Amino acid sequence: MQITKKTKLKGLKKTREIGPLGVVETLRKKKVTGRGGAGFLVAKKWKSVMDTKSDVKYLICNGDEGEPGTFKDKFIIMNNSETLIEGIIIAAETIGAKTVYFYLRGEYVNLRKFLENKIKKVLQKSNSNIEIIVVMGAGAYICGEETAIIKSIEGYRGQPSYKPPFPWQEGLWEKPTVVNNVETFVHVAQALCFKDYNPNLKLYSVSGSVKKPGIYEELSGEKLSKIISKAKPINKPKAIYFGCFGGCKPYKEMKLIPKTICGDDCVHGAASLIVADNKTSAIDMAYIISKFFTHESCGKCTPCREGNIQILLLLKKLRKGEATKKDFELLKELSLHIQETSLCGLGQTSTKHLLNAMKHFKKEFTDLLVKEKGE
Repeated sequence: MQITKKTKLKGLKKTREIGPLGVVETLRKKKVTGRGGAGFLVAKKWKSVMDTKSDVKYLICNGDEGEPGTFKDKFIIMNNSETLIEGIIIAAETIGAKTVYFYLRGEYVNLRKFLENKIKKVLQKSNSNIEIIVVMGAGAYICGEETAIIKSIEGYRGQPSYKPPFPWQEGLWEKPTVVNNVETFVHVAQALCFKDYNPNLKLYSVSGSVKKPGIYEELSGEKLSKIISKAKPINKPKAIYFGCFGGCKPYKEMKLIPKTICGDDCVHGAASLIVADNKTSAIDMAYIISKFFTHESCGKCTPCREGNIQILLLLKKLRKGEATKKDFELLKELSLHIQETSLCGLGQTSTKHLLNAMKHFKKEFTDLLVKEKGE
């Protein structure tokens, strides 16, 4: 597995040999992209901060990993923390940041001491004067969003901010800031160290109705059936959920590439694969995920704050067998409204799973509707 392949700080050594511009050019040529979900080119993001004039710059490692069904960052921290920290040091020295904040998911509190000890050892070994501060999250899903994570570190309530300005312009304490995901930093170190680095290798978090949930490393474009078969499905798979925010689609043979997945209005995102079997109700799944988003909405914008509550109430009505065709149409209309008018990615993707389910498993919904006169 490439992600557990340790560099022994060779990537950092090369960084110091070729300099910041050399690092950015290498990452550009090797097509290193962010692994948090957006897939933005690392070189482009770093170069933007490098070109922004400021006396102070910051780096944030996003280890919040609040997406249900995603646990690859935890796996990396536990199994290859040295390469992760090396990648962070490479990034800091490249963009000119003296202080780094490692934002660790609140539920990973048991990893804090382990991580801080590893940071101390790698910093000593690397002879770096970078300061890496571990900040614990408080369990807020919204803090996976880069502007919300910045507010949280500053001591404010974790809520997204309007863009522009973007973090690379005015981020942490209004200074240019790079925010990258845990897995991204591992890829950075490996891209600089290994000639055979492959940017298409991805970590898939597989869970749900399987006997062997866990992390599987495969090439982007691998067949879904190959990965799921390794996880040993308990029953015949019915649907695949790409985390909560990524939507769902019926289980069928497909190549796991954005073009294939996003073509059905889903999002590949952080490569989460939650298997729902043929005994799982699409409506029950919609209800559980909607309950999650209702709880996790930060409350800043009305569409997400109020809309998801109404979605949940309509689903409750549907599950009781009290919903009408008019309620079903309202559920779809409201889902689209929330998606199109919410401020940040949380609200914009909070109803994707429902819209997908209503499209692909429509009969499960309509079978529960109250029959009206004339039908």
